[in-house]
Amino acid sequence: MSLAAYCVICWRRIGTSTPPPRSFTYWRQIRNIIKFTGSLILGGSLFLTYEVLALKKSLTLDTQVVEREKMKSYIYLHPGPLDKRENHGIACLARKELHKAVRKILAASAKILQSPFADTFSTVDIEDHECAMWLLLKKSKADERTARLEAVQEMSETHHWHDYQYRIIAQACDARTLIGLARSKESDLRFFLPPPPLPSLKEDSSIEEELRQLLASLPQTELDECIQYFTSLALSESSQSLAAQKGGLWCFGGNGLPYAESFGEVPSATVEMFCLEAIVKHSEIPTHCDKIEASGGLQLLQRLYQLHRDCPKVQRNIMRIIGNMALNEHLFSTIVHSGWVSIMAEALKSPHIMKSSHAARTLANLDRETVQERYQDGVYVLHPQYRTSQPIKADVLFIHGLMGAAFKTWRQQDSERILIEKALEDEDRYTTCWPKTWLARDCPALRIISVEYDTTLSDWRAGCPAERKTIAFRSNELLSKLRAAGVGDRPMIWISHSMGDSPALKTLQDDFLEFAKDKSFQVLSFVETQPTYIGSMIKLHVVPVESADLGIGELIPVDVNHLNICKPKKKEAFLYQRTLQFIRETLAKDLEK
Repeated sequence: MSLAAYCVICWRRIGTSTPPPRSFTYWRQIRNIIKFTGSLILGGSLFLTYEVLALKKSLTLDTQVVEREKMKSYIYLHPGPLDKRENHGIACLARKELHKAVRKILAASAKILQSPFADTFSTVDIEDHECAMWLLLKKSKADERTARLEAVQEMSETHHWHDYQYRIIAQACDARTLIGLARSKESDLRFFLPPPPLPSLKEDSSIEEELRQLLASLPQTELDECIQYFTSLALSESSQSLAAQKGGLWCFGGNGLPYAESFGEVPSATVEMFCLEAIVKHSEIPTHCDKIEASGGLQLLQRLYQLHRDCPKVQRNIMRIIGNMALNEHLFSTIVHSGWVSIMAEALKSPHIMKSSHAARTLANLDRETVQERYQDGVYVLHPQYRTSQPIKADVLFIHGLMGAAFKTWRQQDSERILIEKALEDEDRYTTCWPKTWLARDCPALRIISVEYDTTLSDWRAGCPAERKTIAFRSNELLSKLRAAGVGDRPMIWISHSMGDSPALKTLQDDFLEFAKDKSFQVLSFVETQPTYIGSMIKLHVVPVESADLGIGELIPVDVNHLNICKPKKKEAFLYQRTLQFIRETLAKDLEK
């Protein structure tokens, strides 16, 4: 905002509603202005017409956001043009004098006719590029959805603004616009203010203790037996840890926590992971999300997130909780105001697939402007993760096998470990998730989803005394999540990684074959021909050829082991190219529409 503009605003702010007395000097100035303007009209009517139209554009600027900005405790200084020659010259001076003259005429006429400008309009003296900024802010709050989307897109594609202009947008835009900017690929991170300061910890307290108190405050209702068991276990072990920190001996007792060894020598890290795992399960229940928010959980989780920037597993569970809370629209406002949108906007641009995908899920759940689907825990969109004008014609779903995961199962074959270090520098050399990197580029009209589910009950590796979940239970649970994500509304292709033979899987396979033949599904199967090493001593042929032969579709033997049957060596490898060919041929009619 220029200094002149700030002065005009301040005059309107402190001025009275009573117009100043009209002296003889006052009317003489009006007469001189009219004469000056008249001479310009005679000298060049075309120039005047252009300038009046330009002026009209600035005069009809809705400045409700300006009014709010005036109440701030600071102002933004307007830097001069980079080219100082722009400030000189007859044309420049004439233009400025003309604008001033016309504004005075219009203001005087308004007073004479007792029809002052409406409060929502202002005569702020701003440059053209600043006018565009304010007009975009106004447009982003339009009643028409199309106009709002266009405004957000134009903002995200703007890269020539000054730093203070991005900050103005960050402070003046509404939550809907902020979320849209976070989901726009080209958005500058200066659109997002840092999260507000976090409240201080209670005296004689620690993050670990407050996390335990948050978990203890959550209801124990509506939970299955295993979640109740793990919640009790987390509370029990955290109590022992806290007692040890206050002078007692630290030990695990009871069933013990053998998994703790993987977290190093600091007991608090283990206890935090236990509590976070339990809170993840609680956050799948809407009423428990309300309790997390009311207990200051959003701020506490943000403190943990910042503290454990170098611990992906902790950050993963925190982002899972926020993503689950984002399924509840009445919590949108508190999630935005607590600063989580700024955090997710930065995480979405991360080169780490886990981090960016969890952020994409959270922001998609918050974006009710363009996303109708709900992405529950374990359902991750690999493409498109940003807003896009590309029509989506079909879905491709990736389902990992036992002991697999939504991201690591689908990485490029990493026999040359050194390439992993280069992954962040060049995804063409090595990709940590080929469906996101390769398939998304080759088939941009696809929505690519990767699914994660519990193949052991949780990462704790502890045995729940309750009955283990059956394949049928897991299938129904997964089906419900996929339907919420809109799977089934478009043509789809399933890509899965099997884990060998078993009576339960054999029954499932028979059911699938009957259904596939009835519906004339197209099927392509790959089978490994090399054994898989389990440790250094045992080698096992996990899926032999006879087990992989479904009796339907094409079966292709590949000279790899079971772990690498879903990990192409490179983009030109047969595994990927044949998979890509199958997708394109199967969905040819849908992709051509």
